[in-house]
Amino acid sequence: MDAVKYELIKKSSESKARLGKLYTPHGEIETPIFMPVGTQATVKTMTPEELYDIGAQIILSNTYHLYMRPGEELIKKAGGLHEFMHWKKPILTDSGGFQVFSLSKLRDITEEGVTFRSHIDGSKHFISPEKAVNIQNALGSDIMMCFDECLPYPCDYEYASKSLDRTIRWAKRCKEAHKDVERQSLFGIIQGGMYRDLREKSVKEMTEIDFPGYSIGGLSIGEPKEIMYEVLDYTVPLLPDNKPRYLMGVGSPDCLIEGAIRGIDMFDCVLPTRIARNGTAFTSHGKLVVRNAAYAEDFRPMDEECSCYACRNYTRAYIRHLIKANEILGARLITIHNLYFLLKLMENIREAIKNDSLLEFKDEFYLKYGYNSNSK
Repeated sequence: MDAVKYELIKKSSESKARLGKLYTPHGEIETPIFMPVGTQATVKTMTPEELYDIGAQIILSNTYHLYMRPGEELIKKAGGLHEFMHWKKPILTDSGGFQVFSLSKLRDITEEGVTFRSHIDGSKHFISPEKAVNIQNALGSDIMMCFDECLPYPCDYEYASKSLDRTIRWAKRCKEAHKDVERQSLFGIIQGGMYRDLREKSVKEMTEIDFPGYSIGGLSIGEPKEIMYEVLDYTVPLLPDNKPRYLMGVGSPDCLIEGAIRGIDMFDCVLPTRIARNGTAFTSHGKLVVRNAAYAEDFRPMDEECSCYACRNYTRAYIRHLIKANEILGARLITIHNLYFLLKLMENIREAIKNDSLLEFKDEFYLKYGYNSNSK
């Protein structure tokens, strides 16, 4: 019996969007959902209680970073990741594949796995599919990801094809290595670059291995959004209806709406916390660069339509002052707001799917936010 189960509650009559529920050992999750990223076993600047308050249902942590520091064995001794970081709701861990390929300048890929150098101290390490699963078993996340190779963009067809075949073989080894299926669920990852036949092959082979959920990897890595949407248009309908679908590394408001319209259930991205640290907020009327001089004497909240803690209590002028003075509270307040904004957006998306009005919601949101409403 798999640890994580998906229930399809409603399909939209006007798009491929769907409402669902994920049942996990640490609670239920309403989908579509955005997952705040807690790379180092912490969502930057936020306490777990603050995350509960803004409506976070699940967070993501990073296998590569936690393996590097403090090490999975220490986390296991602490009673697992939930206990270690005092988080009571579900956790998804990625496999570390993306970081191995993006952070390590020196790496050697073989059939066995990847040898690479630490981005911290240059020490040499090796991760195989089995090791990636073992690390995640030690972390104790509710949802674990298979170890895969994340291709660069652009990537030639021949390499993409060879890489996909290896990713499929690695997925089989991951499934074989994962024993504790009643405590943790292992999701497969669909790869294949921007090539339709490779994506179709990936879905066919991955669904034959039979995972309790599937993520779509290798997107949002620098390709134009139109290409990403096109890949989703032909990939998502091939995935089974009774399993969750997770689009990795995507978190801008337009991509969340477009992904939901195409039938995606789960999203994650560092974007809201990263831009917060640079003094930028999402608002109902588009991005607001709070650190700009224009807001030095602006005593309105960041977003007048927002009811988050930061917008209820603080002004643009004050938050700008904090950012300019390099005070941690500035980044904290914008982070609270940005995560609240995206989680509220997902709540509104779920409500719109329920009422069969998601396309109308998209048009209204785009118009207000300043996106081109004709964009796909």
